[in-house]
Amino acid sequence: MDPKQTTFRTLMFPWLAHGHIFPFLELAKALSKSNFQIYFCSTAINLDSIKKTLNHDDSNVVPIELIELKLPSFQELPSHYHTTKNIPHHLMPTLMKAFQESTSNFCKIITNLKPDLLIYDSFQPCAAKMASSLGIPCVHFATSGSTTFSFCHHWYTHKSYDSFPYKGMYLREYEKRNLVVHGGSIKVEHIGEGFAFGVFELSCEIVLMKSCRGIEGKRIVALGPLLVKNQGNVDLETIHWSSQKGELSTLYISFGSENYLSKKQIQEIAKGLELSNVNFIWVDRSPSGSENAIEEAHPKGLKDRGKVVKGWANQSVYFGVPVVAMPLKLDQPVNSRLVGEGGFGVEVIRDENGEFDGKGVAKAINMLFLGESGEGIRRRVKELSEKMRMEEQEGAFGVVEELTRICIKKGGKRGDSD
Repeated sequence: MDPKQTTFRTLMFPWLAHGHIFPFLELAKALSKSNFQIYFCSTAINLDSIKKTLNHDDSNVVPIELIELKLPSFQELPSHYHTTKNIPHHLMPTLMKAFQESTSNFCKIITNLKPDLLIYDSFQPCAAKMASSLGIPCVHFATSGSTTFSFCHHWYTHKSYDSFPYKGMYLREYEKRNLVVHGGSIKVEHIGEGFAFGVFELSCEIVLMKSCRGIEGKRIVALGPLLVKNQGNVDLETIHWSSQKGELSTLYISFGSENYLSKKQIQEIAKGLELSNVNFIWVDRSPSGSENAIEEAHPKGLKDRGKVVKGWANQSVYFGVPVVAMPLKLDQPVNSRLVGEGGFGVEVIRDENGEFDGKGVAKAINMLFLGESGEGIRRRVKELSEKMRMEEQEGAFGVVEELTRICIKKGGKRGDSD
């Protein structure tokens, strides 16, 4: 079998969170430029977002076929909540339940499609087991970094976060409490006995990871950051506004699509912005009914220095942008420790209850924008940005090579039994 003349039908099945879907989609684009025909499976509401991205994509990728996963109908979970984006927190367990109960629908999809490869996500051990029973090789793609997985695996093995061998990675007491609260809403049925619901053990020979470090015995294929670089909804007014400000004078504020700030937290951030005297762009993804909470929190003195926008923009270390870290839940505290340890950002200090105030916010911002500390951070971020771009290119080549090898190896065995 000549791999250059063979097309491998690949089914990609991410968890229903945008933070998982879009790294999967970027990987899908990279693979589709090689000898992989991609089928991308998710709920209708997520596929709508993917269509918008693909429609604006100018990278000449081979068409990616979208396959809808139908979730069972629950009265309290209308179809626009078949995604973690903007879903009320109390409905997360219901969404997870619906996802778990869609196994029979996914079974029909994979049985009819008969792909050469399944790339699956967390919370889906059943999908990997199903693929293996059909003789289809399956590979796990972990969208969190290897440090986070190493940290969590240590807890799984030793039942303690405090004994992690690298002392720069730790959790504060309020973060441990929050992890119990937020992690408690994740109930996965039919889980494996191993780490991360058994999805690592089920992965065929390798694990793909948005990272550059290894974990456990399997070989890790590092993919780089896999960022969505254009979604076609550039806000020209905001670009014009920011271009009129001085270089390195504007702070970009975003907490993602699944994190909501309390009114008090918004007010304290606004106080910090007022004290720091920087320009800012604040992305407002407030839940329905609280759309004006951010603008209402702004003192009058902030009106000329800031813009509140509804939308999306590329801002991260990948683009040479330092980070002010304010972790809210799950893996974010570990990511924030990485920001500090790596020297490419600063974390806002909180009290023992996890609360922060305007003075602490201003102090962190000033460390980035003022003096030698800011210059040093910006220099390190620039260096890291260049390394990440190089790794991204190497990662794309490496994953194509590894997945091609697995498909060819397993293809012979499948052919014998078909």
